[in-house]
Amino acid sequence: MKCSACRMGTYAFEYARSFALYEDEMVGAILLLKFERIEPLAKWFAERLAEIIAKNADALGADVVVPVPLHREREKERGYNQAELLSKPLAKLLKLPHQGVLLVRKRPRPVKLVLTVRERWAAVRGAFEIRPGSQVDNRRVLLLDDVMTTGATLDACSKALRDAGAKSVVALTVARAAHDPLPAAGES
Repeated sequence: MKCSACRMGTYAFEYARSFALYEDEMVGAILLLKFERIEPLAKWFAERLAEIIAKNADALGADVVVPVPLHREREKERGYNQAELLSKPLAKLLKLPHQGVLLVRKRPRPVKLVLTVRERWAAVRGAFEIRPGSQVDNRRVLLLDDVMTTGATLDACSKALRDAGAKSVVALTVARAAHDPLPAAGES
């Protein structure tokens, strides 16, 4: 079943797939990946994501695997990008090239920890670009992140990739939020 954003064609990516909902034990597992750099967990998630790809043969047409980037300050602070911990083993499993530096986050996310749906969309609008000198013309990109909350980050990355000439973008995440990703009427 598609969410309202997918039904309305809101996103710049063709479609998104996730391994699980972001709830219960999955929240703890994602936090371990995000903040504790548990690489065997990242590899296990990559194996599950590869199984999803195998069930969605159309995604196998991807030419390259690209992680959603962190802002350079956040990555320096953390020491790694959790999306790249997922994308490297996935690319290896799929026998596809991995381009961990193709996308760049131009500005950091807001300091506020909890953002409304509208704030999430506004925070990432225009926040990503292709690294100068990179080529994505006519490439089919498999875009990886840990969690899809509203789809705003994946959408902003997909727009940057499409604007640079990518033929298509398919989004893949370990988990996704269970709620509808679009702001409700009157939500601020």
